[in-house]
Amino acid sequence: MRLLFLGPPGAGKGTQAKRVAAELGIPHIATGDMLRQAVAEGTELGLQARAIMERGDLVPDNLVIAMLLERVGRDDATDGFILDGFPRTIAQAEALEARFGGAGLDAAVVIEVDTEEIVRRISGRRVCPNGHVFHIDEAPSSTGGVCDQCGDSVYQREDDRAETVRNRLHVYRDLTEPLIAFYGARDITMHVIDGVGGVDAITDAIMAALNS
Repeated sequence: MRLLFLGPPGAGKGTQAKRVAAELGIPHIATGDMLRQAVAEGTELGLQARAIMERGDLVPDNLVIAMLLERVGRDDATDGFILDGFPRTIAQAEALEARFGGAGLDAAVVIEVDTEEIVRRISGRRVCPNGHVFHIDEAPSSTGGVCDQCGDSVYQREDDRAETVRNRLHVYRDLTEPLIAFYGARDITMHVIDGVGGVDAITDAIMAALNS
């Protein structure tokens, strides 16, 4: 099964995609994670992507497409995969069609969350250099500015700042929401899920929709 998870940044699609991928026994492929790793490692792609990501803009299609198509060609994706963060534009969707034929997907899950809730979720996030994640409202570090798990300082990523989040949401509305119409025209099943609520309840709703 080839699935796409859509939704604005901060809607929880990454968390849900990982959970559903584990349930289905297929890989969760998140281009955002791959891009951040490239930035951290200082690869050629990472150097090109860093400034763009810090502004909250999308990395150019040619860079993302090359990376994603290499990933879905690996052996563990033979029986399917869940895409998280790709495609984000019509050009990327067309590249996926060219790779697999037809629409390139079996279904899409669209997770919906109110804009102000998304800004609150993302702008409150704090991380440490080792990848541990906290939230100033929901899961703060007990020691304030220090990670409970490794003792390093926690900080707000540039792309998590409120003004950057709003720009990311603007980019999403302009470039990514049209994908819903794109796949609707190709008779891809679109499962629309409310992204507010308990994590388990949202996962159950997605699985019920996929199994219906």
